[in-house]
Amino acid sequence: MLNEINMKYFSLDNIRIRAAEYGKGPPVIMVHGWPESWYSWRHQIKPIANLGYKVLAIDVRGYGGSSKPLEVKEYDMLSLVGDIIGIIDSENKGKAILIGHDWGAPICWNAAALNPEKIKAVVGLSVPYSRRGKISNIKLWHKLYEGRFFYQIYFQNKGVAEKELEKDISTSLRKIYYWASAEGYYNKVKSDNNTNSGLLDGIPDPNPFPKWLSEKDLKYFISEFKNSGFRGPLNRYRNQERDWKLIPELSTLEIEVPSFFIGGGKDGVRHFIKGHDFYENPGKYCKKFYGKLIIEKAGHWVQQEAPLETTNAIIAFLKKLIK
Repeated sequence: MLNEINMKYFSLDNIRIRAAEYGKGPPVIMVHGWPESWYSWRHQIKPIANLGYKVLAIDVRGYGGSSKPLEVKEYDMLSLVGDIIGIIDSENKGKAILIGHDWGAPICWNAAALNPEKIKAVVGLSVPYSRRGKISNIKLWHKLYEGRFFYQIYFQNKGVAEKELEKDISTSLRKIYYWASAEGYYNKVKSDNNTNSGLLDGIPDPNPFPKWLSEKDLKYFISEFKNSGFRGPLNRYRNQERDWKLIPELSTLEIEVPSFFIGGGKDGVRHFIKGHDFYENPGKYCKKFYGKLIIEKAGHWVQQEAPLETTNAIIAFLKKLIK
């Protein structure tokens, strides 16, 4: 597949964003999450392009072939949304359709909320659209997980998680991908609950790895992180208080454009807050919500664990837009 993809670079205000480009037509921008790559969309790129779109599966800043600024503030939500809007403007083909997974989903949701005139539609995977809370998410996690390990709290201290994860990138990625997969869910894989633990403590390295991610796929992800490291990707988590302060308008904004949600039934994000199902009403703040698909057999990496179901659902949504 790599031989068929054109790697395109967008120069945007001192930031360069790499995109895997395929097809011709109106732009569909795919935005991956943590810790991934444009390659996370390898199953979806061609089928969606074949509908008559130009697919641009990007490396988010900090990842792969995109720029990797060091400063934490360079990864705030407004900067990441700005990258998406910059790509749309560079393409100069009107509105874009956005598809995002994990952190890529809030980037897409917020781009649509803040710039509805630039966006035709949005699909969110794993993370529904939510408004700005009364306190920042990081303050919420500190309250909810007081006295217990929680990975987003662990990520706040610069250099700590980087040191752990970059010690052996191959093992780190294998453990993280397994931890958040459906197989990890069924095997009750969890980090150590001790607040002094690292992320990987208590997570086994599966051998063999679940079939949804081949050895070839793993090697590609590993090579990308050997190039990029984890500093930029982790800096996204260090901006939650800054985001809360900088974008107060997200307290009231809704998603005005057509939208759709896909989630894995065994995704840990679904129950971040005990007793609450985040996937119960993902269209709560979406005016033109086309519904949801919960793929019960999938975990967090839904477009990779259940590629056919995910791709078919996105295609069905896009076809409704054409009517």
